[in-house]
Amino acid sequence: MADLRIVGTAHVSQKSVDEVKAAIEEFKPDVVAIELDPGRFNALKKQARDPTVDDVLEVKNFNSLLVQWLLSYLQRKIGVDVGVEPGAEMKAAIAEAERLGIAIALVDRDIRLTLLRFWKSMGFIEKIKMIFALVFSIAEVDNGQEIDIESLKEQNVIDAVMEEFRKFSPNGARALIDERDAFIAHQLILLKVQHPEGKILAVVGAGHRQGITNYVEHPETLPAFDTLTREPRSFPWGKIFGFAVTGLFAFLLAAIAFSGVGWNVLLYALLFWVIIHGVLAATFTLIAGGHPYSALTCFGVAWMTSLNPMLHAGWIAAYVEARVRKPPVSDFRKIYEAESIRDMARIPLFKVVLVAALANLGSLLGTVLYFIFVFPLLHIDPVVVISTGVHNMWAWATGWI
Repeated sequence: MADLRIVGTAHVSQKSVDEVKAAIEEFKPDVVAIELDPGRFNALKKQARDPTVDDVLEVKNFNSLLVQWLLSYLQRKIGVDVGVEPGAEMKAAIAEAERLGIAIALVDRDIRLTLLRFWKSMGFIEKIKMIFALVFSIAEVDNGQEIDIESLKEQNVIDAVMEEFRKFSPNGARALIDERDAFIAHQLILLKVQHPEGKILAVVGAGHRQGITNYVEHPETLPAFDTLTREPRSFPWGKIFGFAVTGLFAFLLAAIAFSGVGWNVLLYALLFWVIIHGVLAATFTLIAGGHPYSALTCFGVAWMTSLNPMLHAGWIAAYVEARVRKPPVSDFRKIYEAESIRDMARIPLFKVVLVAALANLGSLLGTVLYFIFVFPLLHIDPVVVISTGVHNMWAWATGWI
């Protein structure tokens, strides 16, 4: 029976680097299993092909990419503060295994799939809470907040942190922690089958060690492997909201038209829709550091994209921003090497993604504010207009029938 040992590490800990090296030297494993997927492995080895801006525009996954960059920045800043490069213990495991001729197994799930499942699993409120928590954490680290890295490997501290994360974002915790625990456990069990008489040393984050151990010791509790590897199917709340907005706007215009308040009121209702969406989407584009051409484009299309659930103003703004800024492929490296959020915000590719996210936010805010303030702006009583409009529409429809 294969002998499996699991080492829990902190990703920015010098002590973890030393522990990994000592474990390999003492345990003398036949296989070193590392909490990495091929993409991150190649990135650590400087062998990965950086995506192009066209790849980013094609996927359109701007929000999750932005969260990934901010999480990476936070981890790297903590690593800089304690004098250790993020992922140093993984690099040490790879280097020692290669030096000793030990086989390396990459046992983590593809980071792109994990982030996709992480982002899509969370509801709107969870996403907002996550973004605010991330920004707050970055602000604390940038202001010199000290963090005891080694304490994060103590089981009681890990349990407390995990429990707090589950309360804060239960769906996010499931995708980011529980599913990966199960995925890695599947891979380790497979390695044990493939090396029945061998020794396997698994190097994983301390937060995953207990969950993986439980699954390996009780494989009957593991979820089916295919449920962990397919792209998530989330309920299309965004599309439903979009179609609801389109229907509500059409109903509102019809009610105004049939209410008898005058065609000038109807024209003003249309004009306010264009102006409110355009101004807010363009303003948020400029707040993101977008080019004036991107803001102008956003102003021109926001009223239309807000009525089309299959299209977003941020996508079009990002396309224009990319064509104006022309981000080089090297921008991906620069984003991961940025010394501060301010430096990151100056990078053209970061601007493209931030413009997409904030332009969409501005357009969404425009929709909310329009339905709140349209009747005060038009100086009409909504109850009277809607009830009269519906009554006249019904009379017209029944008379036509």
